[in-house]
Amino acid sequence: MCSRYSLTSPAEAVRAYFRHHNEAVYPPRYNIAPTQPVAIVRPDHAGRRELVLVRWGLIPPWVKDPRSFSLLINARAESAATKPAFRGAMRHKRCLVPADGFYEWTGTAGRKRPYLIRLRSGGPMALAGLYEHWLGADGSELDTMAILTVPANRAVAALHDRMPAVLPPDTFEAWLDVRGVSAKQAQALLVPAADDVLDIIEVSTALNDPRNEGPEVQQIPQPRLL
Repeated sequence: MCSRYSLTSPAEAVRAYFRHHNEAVYPPRYNIAPTQPVAIVRPDHAGRRELVLVRWGLIPPWVKDPRSFSLLINARAESAATKPAFRGAMRHKRCLVPADGFYEWTGTAGRKRPYLIRLRSGGPMALAGLYEHWLGADGSELDTMAILTVPANRAVAALHDRMPAVLPPDTFEAWLDVRGVSAKQAQALLVPAADDVLDIIEVSTALNDPRNEGPEVQQIPQPRLL
């Protein structure tokens, strides 16, 4: 599962990593939560990669009233190609979700401790995503997305049994190529990250409140005194 992540890398670093053609300026975000506007990278009409903002929480195009539809923030990689809510996007609307870390929690209810999972090498990472375009009967429009998850690798399994699918740069082209790469072929790209590429760091419980959006949420807790 992925219910919170961060994107604090400079816009120039994100553009260099994802090679999107358009310029984008945005502040660092340390505590990105569902329903918020988030950046994705997808092909434009000319096939070039573009960075655009969409809402986190996918709405399939057949939904009549989004207010009565369950929030779909994640899609399981194993079943996305067959689930009605995701199969159209898995075939035609795959995207990359820029991030530089995602969060998981462990512990008992009310005392859960948050952890930041990030690339050991530092810098941006690409989470596999799906997006959709919803058009209402009144002409209203909304672009939304969900993050694909896979079984956790050995390192993340200590916190949760699922993790976002992290795509290496050499798979970007195939993942985004919805014309030349089928949903089944794309699904084969969705595998757990290797155990040795991620760092897991305990961070502040300030992260638990999505209203806390500053760098303090990533502060490493001080050792507890006996």
